[in-house]
Amino acid sequence: MTPRTLQIIESSRPAGWVLEPLAKELLREQGLPVPAGRWVRTPQEAEEAALALGFPLAAKVVSPAVLHKSDVGGVALHVADSGRLKSVLEAFLAMEKSEGMYVERMGSGVEVIVGSRFDRQFGPIVLVGLGGTSVEIYKDVAIRMAPLDAAQAREAILGLKGARLLTGYRGKPAADLEALAGFVAAFSEVAMALGDRIESVDLNPVLCSPTGVTLADARIML
Repeated sequence: MTPRTLQIIESSRPAGWVLEPLAKELLREQGLPVPAGRWVRTPQEAEEAALALGFPLAAKVVSPAVLHKSDVGGVALHVADSGRLKSVLEAFLAMEKSEGMYVERMGSGVEVIVGSRFDRQFGPIVLVGLGGTSVEIYKDVAIRMAPLDAAQAREAILGLKGARLLTGYRGKPAADLEALAGFVAAFSEVAMALGDRIESVDLNPVLCSPTGVTLADARIML
């Protein structure tokens, strides 16, 4: 557990959860592959982020009052030019307790959820399943005790009802299952390290493509 990880956790306790930019920084500190992103608060910072990251971008509001960003229109995908990026920032800054927005390069792939809960009796429990906004409807998840190795993670993934979406379906290429299994295994080690400092971690979606995995969103509840 790095000093910066502990600092992020303690500074986030008043809100009860960790804002996405800080959540991703924490996960990066703990060794998970996290895509480059920028937390921006002004049009100039947004322009600089676009130059550094490249279009198209995904933009999400950053606010301690907005836990579920998609429910309040706090997510803008496929932002393709500076004009659109600035208008999105203006809209996000008008939201309750807004602290700007987080931008990163758009990713693609099958949406998967990877998460953990801390159980007072059993310790960290890891789940993996088909993700996105439909996760609460389909509830296609596998649950395992942490930690997992890559082989155990792969077995859990292939046991999902929707596993065919990852292994190739109707001519679509298969996702990189080895990368996904490795990601789940590495995340289970992070869950073990965080222990009872957190209540839950939800990485949703993790985008799985033939070329690897991309962590698109992260929420940590304390």
